[in-house]
Amino acid sequence: MKTQQKATLYALSAILLWSTVATAFKIALKNINFIHLLLYVTFISSILLFIILLIEKKTHLIFKSTYREIGISALLSLLNPFLYYLFVFKSYSVLEAQIAQPLNYTWPVMLVLLSVPILKQKLSLKSFLAIIISFVGVFLISSTGNLADYKIKEPLGMSLALGSSVIWALFWIYNTKDTRPETIKLFFNFLFGFIYTLIFCFIIKKPPAMPDLVNWIPIYYIAFFEMGFTFLLWLKAMQLTSTTAKIGNFVFLSPFLSLIFIHLILGEKIYFTTLIGLVLIVSGILFQQVNVSFNKSKYAKK
Repeated sequence: MKTQQKATLYALSAILLWSTVATAFKIALKNINFIHLLLYVTFISSILLFIILLIEKKTHLIFKSTYREIGISALLSLLNPFLYYLFVFKSYSVLEAQIAQPLNYTWPVMLVLLSVPILKQKLSLKSFLAIIISFVGVFLISSTGNLADYKIKEPLGMSLALGSSVIWALFWIYNTKDTRPETIKLFFNFLFGFIYTLIFCFIIKKPPAMPDLVNWIPIYYIAFFEMGFTFLLWLKAMQLTSTTAKIGNFVFLSPFLSLIFIHLILGEKIYFTTLIGLVLIVSGILFQQVNVSFNKSKYAKK
């Protein structure tokens, strides 16, 4: 198999797995508090990434990390995974998956808006029009299929879903300035994320309880395929591809594939406004042609 074909296979495998996690979120949150879910998945992800570092023979990088690098990880971990996934999981706990998922996907739009005050970039007319297109899509999705009698059913959930995209955009901006290997950054991110979440559990007096055996299935699934293993597939694809443009746009398949899983597994009837709204959000992102490296630094993202 040619190198570019391997890159495409890795990329599509990652996209397929990421397309299932919205469904996994909803399944897990049926029986697990959203804060406890974050605690469990960050703990498992930390262990998984340590094992990966062992396999890659990079554990020495942990102990060679400077206080400054560890401090950077500690700060960035407040954004992701701590705040980001608190917002994401809570939004999924109150919204239908077909609503939360595309709203969370607006982070490239938020990235453009935040780049103006943070990176001192100018907002072009083209970018402004693209943002308008995307936010029309957000409006349609928030209508939950009822345009004639428009009313936001879950304003908290909507705000959290959109807020998560702002947090992710902030994380992306600052994370790209950290040039350490992604695996070591992720390890520290999830380790600190676990510590923050554990402290938060006791601050709000919600100490974790051991989940039933069946509830560990979606927990492990999220830890492996949202936060750990899938990232490595995507990173491998980025390393093998001759140019990121050849696989970068595969990311836009994910929200549409996700709707299929949401419908088939969760049984949600997909609103026509969800589909049209998602098309508009993706169209706006593509139109503005954000100079973003889609290595999902959800993780290289999420």
